[in-house]
Amino acid sequence: MPTISPPPVTTLPPGVKLLQLKFRLLAAVSTELAFGAAWKLFTTPRRLPEKHWEAAALATARSFTVATKTGSVTAYEWNPVGRRTVLLVHGWEHRASFWGVLARELVTAGFRVVALDGPAHGASEGRRTTLPNFARAVQAVADVVGEVYAVVAHSLGGAATVGVPVQFNQAHTGRLPRLVLLAVPGSTAAVARRFAELLRLPPAVVARLNRYVQEQHGRDAESFSLIQVGYRFPADCALLLHDHDDASIPFAEAAEIAANWPGLDFRATAGLGHNQIMRDPAVLRQVVDFLG
Repeated sequence: MPTISPPPVTTLPPGVKLLQLKFRLLAAVSTELAFGAAWKLFTTPRRLPEKHWEAAALATARSFTVATKTGSVTAYEWNPVGRRTVLLVHGWEHRASFWGVLARELVTAGFRVVALDGPAHGASEGRRTTLPNFARAVQAVADVVGEVYAVVAHSLGGAATVGVPVQFNQAHTGRLPRLVLLAVPGSTAAVARRFAELLRLPPAVVARLNRYVQEQHGRDAESFSLIQVGYRFPADCALLLHDHDDASIPFAEAAEIAANWPGLDFRATAGLGHNQIMRDPAVLRQVVDFLG
């Protein structure tokens, strides 16, 4: 479920123009055809080429798999003897290896670290996924790793963890001691709206997408939004970091999450965008210090 914003330029890439033409033609033939193609595109992450540093990020981790109803999920564990467990949840089109820098910092601080490849991401099975399906995978991993002290989640990972939500430590307190959110969307409906605007989907197709979410999950898209439900998440302490220059998710959404979440520690960054916030040394120091 992508967090796409229209490019801030007047000339769109040729690939986007072709998609706009495709959906204009499909919608002229059938709303249902256009809806089916749009939903497939919306729920199909690209398998991005492996970056040169990813293998090293996983070299010291133990990999394991967790079965779910929609296929096996691959997860990784660093420092199994760590005193407390931190679960890392990546965003759309990322994978566990993208957490390599933070995992190293957390291990140095004495934590046991677990990260997963979401459904249809990395080494996990599947070709398509949705927000609830992503959350079910996080839930499955959380259920097998034992007591979780903290979650650090980026982008879609945060929306899935908090918006669905995932339930932690159900055999104990049912609460999560620490939660860190990086560059998360405030409104699930706004994510879908940006996608629709980028492709210039007709109103009838957008309405069909909204009805489908309601039919499949018994709740509308906005009910997953952190602006609406974040404050209900049972975390003892929660931290949100978001960059003013995030081109994928507007900073205003983060500010609105904070305005509706009493007690949330909200910190702004600048110049990091949507992804660099995961690796910035100053951000990582704040995360490690927050986790204690």
